[in-house]
Amino acid sequence: MGDSDSARIGEDVIAIRNPFGLEQTLTRGVVSGLNRIMPGSPVLTLPLIQTDASINPGNSGGPLMNRCGEVIGINTSILAEAQNIGFAIPINVAKSVIPELVKHGRVIRSWLGIVGKLVKKELMGIIKLPLVDGFLIETVDPGSPAEQAGIHGGDLPLTIAGTEFLLGGDIITEINGQPVGNAEKLLKGIGSLKVGDKVRLTLFHGNETRSVELTLVERPLLPGDLHSTASSTLLPMKGGLMRVPLPIEIFLRTKNTGG
Repeated sequence: MGDSDSARIGEDVIAIRNPFGLEQTLTRGVVSGLNRIMPGSPVLTLPLIQTDASINPGNSGGPLMNRCGEVIGINTSILAEAQNIGFAIPINVAKSVIPELVKHGRVIRSWLGIVGKLVKKELMGIIKLPLVDGFLIETVDPGSPAEQAGIHGGDLPLTIAGTEFLLGGDIITEINGQPVGNAEKLLKGIGSLKVGDKVRLTLFHGNETRSVELTLVERPLLPGDLHSTASSTLLPMKGGLMRVPLPIEIFLRTKNTGG
C-alpha cells in the first residue's frame, strides 16, 4: 500500500489487471491529474487520480502502482469518447474503509436518497427560473429519508451545453448550517455524517426557503446494485447514474462511461 496523498503529476505509474479477459496485462503511463472531478458534469464526485495508463473494461478493481511498486489507486473508470483518460480511486480512500470491511464485512454508508448536481444561480439568465448556488435535487429515492422528509425532485428535463438537468426540484443551500455552493463545501458538509446522525438541510424552492431535519439510515441494497455486483467491469454510465462512494450516499448524474 502506498500513500496517494504523496502522488505527483508526471510520476510514472502502471496499471495491472485483465482488460477484455487478457489476464495479468500491464500498461504504463503517468499521473495526469489529481483530485479530478469527473469531466462532462459540473458536479461533485469522489476526487480521483487521472492517468494516461491504458485502462479498459476488465481493469476496474486492479491496482494503479508507482515506480516503487506501491499501490496508490484502484482503477475504476474511463472516458469512453477519449483516448487514455482513465481514473483511479485514491488508495487512501480505500484505506479509510478497510476497518469497516474487517469489522462488518461491508462498507456502511449513510443514505439520504437523492440524485442531483451542483448548480449556480447564473443559470437563471438562461432558463428564467429562480435558482441559487447549491445542490439541485433531480430525483428522490422511494422510501428514503429524503422522501420521508418531503424533499422534492425535479420534473422539467433540460439540456444546456451538453449537460442534462432535471429542473424544478429543491436546492440544498446548507447542510447543518454550512453552505454547499461548491464541491469543496459540499464534501465538507457531508464528510463527517454517519448512520444515525440528525441532519438539518436548508432548501430553496420557488423563491422560498425552508429547513427540514432528518435522521440518516444505512444505505440499503438498491435495484441498480444487483447488476453492478454481477458485472466484472464498471456499469456503463452514459446518461445514467454514477454511484459515489462518499460517507453519505448522494448520487450524481454523469455522462461518463465506466472502465
